[in-house]
Amino acid sequence: MSQVDEENIENQRPAEPCSGLRKELKECILASDCVKKHGLKPSNCLDATAEGVNENCRKVQYAFFECKRSLLDFRTRFRGRKGY
Repeated sequence: MSQVDEENIENQRPAEPCSGLRKELKECILASDCVKKHGLKPSNCLDATAEGVNENCRKVQYAFFECKRSLLDFRTRFRGRKGY
């Protein structure tokens, strides 16, 4: 199998659960004032007491948390996973 075929196979794999929300949260935190102006690490900006993170990022963070929590909930077998 050539390298091009291997790359196409990797691109066809289904995405990990909550990967869309993870990407959105990462982009939002990196663009926030907490990282840009205050110079903090993104992991420190995820703290609830960190300043410079807008409300939209907090909502995405909560949605990501709910998505990850739904992976552990047995009721999701009937309802389906969140984050699609």
